[in-house]
Amino acid sequence: MFQDDVLTVSQLLRGGLSRDFLRSQVDRGNWQRLYRGVYATFSGEPPRSAQLWAAVLAAGPGALLSHESAAETVRLSDKPSSVVHVTIPSSRRIAPVPRVRLHFSDRAGQARHPLALPPRTTVEETVLDLVAVSAQLDEAMAWVTRALGRRLTSQESLRGALGLRVRIRWHRELAEILSPEAAGLHSILEYRYDHDVERPHRLPDGIRQARFSQNGRTGYRDRLYEAYLVAVELDGEATHPAEQRWQDIRRDNAAAADGILTLRYGWRDVTGHPCRVAAEVALALAKRGYAGARPCSPDCAVGRPRGRDSA
Repeated sequence: MFQDDVLTVSQLLRGGLSRDFLRSQVDRGNWQRLYRGVYATFSGEPPRSAQLWAAVLAAGPGALLSHESAAETVRLSDKPSSVVHVTIPSSRRIAPVPRVRLHFSDRAGQARHPLALPPRTTVEETVLDLVAVSAQLDEAMAWVTRALGRRLTSQESLRGALGLRVRIRWHRELAEILSPEAAGLHSILEYRYDHDVERPHRLPDGIRQARFSQNGRTGYRDRLYEAYLVAVELDGEATHPAEQRWQDIRRDNAAAADGILTLRYGWRDVTGHPCRVAAEVALALAKRGYAGARPCSPDCAVGRPRGRDSA
């Protein structure tokens, strides 16, 4: 279906239809007006794809889906945004469009995906747009790690796009997470573990997403300190269904049978008590021969005798 059967008045007139015919179809309930100058050539509730087309067409030449609306078309976002986000060239000015959030950009042409319909920003530009409007660093990094974890783009591609937007918010942090040294980070919790736990406390470089086989199935450990047979698993969700918990237990038991000690931490542990987490990991590593861990500050729990950390 061309444009999901959503057309502008100009397109209809160029197709040989008259304004009288258009009005008659609307009056009979066969068609419906979605925006000024934009019509759905069908009745009933427009599907989401038609709503997105209508917003782009209503915004006029050079318009393209962006931000959350572009994200939903590529599975970067799991739910439709309450309004449709559309970017248009900064050189244009239009009246507000109902149910549409307009963004203006000097780079609208560069940001456009060359083939996608409805027109939208590339995945890389979408991620950076969402980063730029994020209120918190964790929110910004979550867009990056989600795009990478879902294999929608690569660190190299995002790094190249970032090079074109040197004034973007969180630029330093973005450059860090997109550096070759950060390859393999799949979630914002992994980023926080890397940034707040492992590096500041001089823990050894663990293998990220270390592959293993169990009962004929392939799995991945979030962080494996292979030389010391210590693994760290990071649970990003506050709660897990019972089935998932038992899968975690079985995996930890299998790792123990192979001599691997598994430490498991959640969001509150890593973000709220990174020094305490580091101290526990460092102690486990020390018992297996690692002596390089260091406190990050005078008050840090790393290296203290157990029981003295009240964090």
